[in-house]
Amino acid sequence: MADSISFARGAPSLDIIDIEGLKASATESFSEDPGGVTGYGTAGGYAPLRKWIAERHGVGVEQVIVTNGSMQADAFLFDELVQAGDSVAVERPTYDRTLLGLLERGADVKMIELEPDGIDTAALRAELEAGLRPRFAHIIPNFQNPAGYTLSQAKREELLALAAEYDFLIFEDDPYIEIRFTGEPLPTMLSLDGDGGHVVYASSFSKTVCPGIRVGYLVGPAPLIKEITTAATNTYISPDMVAQGIVYQFCVSGRIEQSVKTVSAALADRVAALTAALDEHLPDAKYNAPEGGYFMWVELPEGTDVAALEQAAAERDVVFVKGEDFVIEGATNQLRLAYSGVTPAQISEGIERLADAYRSL
Repeated sequence: MADSISFARGAPSLDIIDIEGLKASATESFSEDPGGVTGYGTAGGYAPLRKWIAERHGVGVEQVIVTNGSMQADAFLFDELVQAGDSVAVERPTYDRTLLGLLERGADVKMIELEPDGIDTAALRAELEAGLRPRFAHIIPNFQNPAGYTLSQAKREELLALAAEYDFLIFEDDPYIEIRFTGEPLPTMLSLDGDGGHVVYASSFSKTVCPGIRVGYLVGPAPLIKEITTAATNTYISPDMVAQGIVYQFCVSGRIEQSVKTVSAALADRVAALTAALDEHLPDAKYNAPEGGYFMWVELPEGTDVAALEQAAAERDVVFVKGEDFVIEGATNQLRLAYSGVTPAQISEGIERLADAYRSL
């Protein structure tokens, strides 16, 4: 039986995680602040890390809450903002967990087509002019999950203008921002908004430290963050102080910068392997090579049954995620390939097997 090769999960492989740096950061956190990391703390998060994040984004500490992963930050935000029947604009495709979380809360989700340079802002404007009044627009600006696309500077500015004109929030969901391996970094919409109050920003240390650390955060208007902090207090008193203390030491020691370099270099090699393998073994596939992040969106010829391909690939011990999981309907000939957890050699072998499965259909 062949070894299983998974393109399904967006997580780094063990070989690119800084285990020794994490060990050192854990030792430092217990040595330097044993009371802080072993106590309950506050619902806002580990105070030194909260302050470090606030300074990094140029905001007050009262505008930051640190949570157990960014998905929990999302859940708190959705609970605060979304009631059944509220309209929410999202990219099409979008992260499946975000879509599920909104639909579970009864949101009226309006999917706006995603283009290689980000959400179709002209289509969003047309919907707004036709009467759409979203509670917020959920945007993954950098190396989007699942597509791998990045929102252009012009579209970032246009989104902010639309948010001001039609009075809605932009939820800037940005866990991949640091994992860039080509091109130039772009400013966050949070930074472009200044004191406009139209952006709530989320990010995570899962992609830059390790997934198991489960530390994410929200930055937003102080009154909104205060309401979410109250909900957090009532949910768990405080988040994981030990994990947040380790992340803090990882950050202030400078290890995070080296970790980002290691991960980004490895992922650049993996994208190169993936594009080469697709070009050689699956030339029918259309894709846009990402400039960073963990994911690539692949489109196969119209009429391809990706659900059947998923089964055929599984028989060859290859796993991926169907495109239809990231939309409300459609995308039946599309799929997401996560390249973060597989080596270049595994990528080449996996795409060969995927191409064999495709031909079998």
